Amino acid sequence: MYTDPIPAAGRGAGLRFEDFYRRELPGLILLARGLCGPTLAEEVAQEAMLVTYRRWRHIEDLHHPEAWTRRVCANLAVSQVRRRAIEVRALLRLSGRRVSVEPEHVVDDDFWYEVRSLPRRQAQAVALRYLYDLSVADIALTLNCSEGTVKVHLTRGRLALAKRLGTSPGGEA
Repeated sequence: MYTDPIPAAGRGAGLRFEDFYRRELPGLILLARGLCGPTLAEEVAQEAMLVTYRRWRHIEDLHHPEAWTRRVCANLAVSQVRRRAIEVRALLRLSGRRVSVEPEHVVDDDFWYEVRSLPRRQAQAVALRYLYDLSVADIALTLNCSEGTVKVHLTRGRLALAKRLGTSPGGEA
């Protein structure tokens, strides 16, 4: 298993948090929107930035502080979706109704709806690929896994999306 990138005088060295925030927040909002829907996207992105701010002394010295922050954002987005689903199921159980309900925040574009229904790592890999246009190597760095693992997640995610959306899978991982 991989660990956080080794601290060094990398791209984050000497970067002020305020500049990092302005540069990265719009992309984090897009990532969160793809993974948890538009309703929670800004909240999740802001929370990821708050986590980054609290650890900035450590993070600013990483080779890729943006990858670390994107991973936090992706994990928070998936956690939000799970938390909301648990809340909906609990409310339905408490109310005594047996109704299949999709949380309100997932009703938007069909593609992103299907991305959010993928397993966690597949959804994260697909979102990073299509929202940030990251390479396999950069996705591996962001998700803290091997490039081979990213290729597997992208391939499986594309196949599942193609099947669900009735299209043919495109491109390689």
